[in-house]
Amino acid sequence: MGAVAYYLALPFIYLISYLPFRVLYLLSDLMYLLVYRVLGYRKAVVTGNLERAFPEKSADELRAIRRDFYRYFCDLSLETLKTLTVSPGALDAHMSCGDLSAFEHFYRKKQSVIIVMGHFGNWELCGAYFSQLPLHRLYVIYHPLKDRRFDRLFYRMRTRLGNRLYPMKGVFKGMLRDRDKLTATAFIADQSPAPANAHWMTFLNQDTGVFRGTETLARKLDYPVIYLSVRREKRGHYRLHSELLVEHPADLPENALTELHTRRLERDIIAHPETWLWSHRRWKHQRPED
Repeated sequence: MGAVAYYLALPFIYLISYLPFRVLYLLSDLMYLLVYRVLGYRKAVVTGNLERAFPEKSADELRAIRRDFYRYFCDLSLETLKTLTVSPGALDAHMSCGDLSAFEHFYRKKQSVIIVMGHFGNWELCGAYFSQLPLHRLYVIYHPLKDRRFDRLFYRMRTRLGNRLYPMKGVFKGMLRDRDKLTATAFIADQSPAPANAHWMTFLNQDTGVFRGTETLARKLDYPVIYLSVRREKRGHYRLHSELLVEHPADLPENALTELHTRRLERDIIAHPETWLWSHRRWKHQRPED
C-alpha cells in the first residue's frame, strides 16, 4: 500500500514543486478553502491551543488568528514541496538576511555552533537558503520516516543544495565525528518530548514539557548557541535574524539554556502568532506526578 501511495503521489508532488511561486499561491488559496472551510483540518486542536495560549484575547481575535494561521499553513505546505526543485536564484528572491552577525563572528573564528529554532516561519525554505550563504555547513536533525520511499524523497529535498542531516538517534555521535568541520547543527526545539525526559515550564500560559536535547548537547560540546528566527515580511517573503543566546553553555546552570531559548521563541510567537504551527498537538502530555 505504501508503494502504491508513493508512486501515485510522486508526479503530483513534483508538479507542484515546479509551479512558479505566483501560481503556487493561487493553488494555496484553493487549498485553504478545502482545508479550513470544508474539511476543518484539526480545527479543534488549533482552536484549543489558541484559547489556552491567549486567554486574554476575544473570540473575534482568536478566530482572526486561526483564519490567518490556516492561510499560512497552506502556503507553508506548498512552499515546502517547492524545496524539491527550487533554484538558488528563486531562494534569493524570496529569502533575505537580517542580522546574521552571530554566525559571521563564529565563522571567522572557525567555531562550530548550534542553532535553536521553532516551527515558526518556513524552516524548510530557511534551511535551503542557509545552504547558499557563505557561512557554516548546515546539519539538520531529522526523524526518519517509516516509509523508506518517502524518507528518501524528504532526504533528497533537504540535502540537494548542500545541507547534511543527522538522524535523531545519532546526533551526538555525528557531531563528535564532525568536530573537525565547521558546522551549524539546527535543533527545532518546540516538539513534544516524552514527559519524564522533559524540562517542565510555563510556555504560552500552559504547563509545557520542553525538549532538553539542545541544552544537553550544547553543554557537552560547549558550542555557542544561536537562536534563528524566520520572520515572514509578506506573503512568500522571509527574513532571517540571528541572536547569540550563550557562547559557553557549559557555564550555565542546568535548564537555564532550555528556559532561555523557549522564552525567545515565545516572544516571536506572541508577536506573529499566525506563523507558528498551531495544528501540532504540542500539549498532549502532562507533567509526571513525581
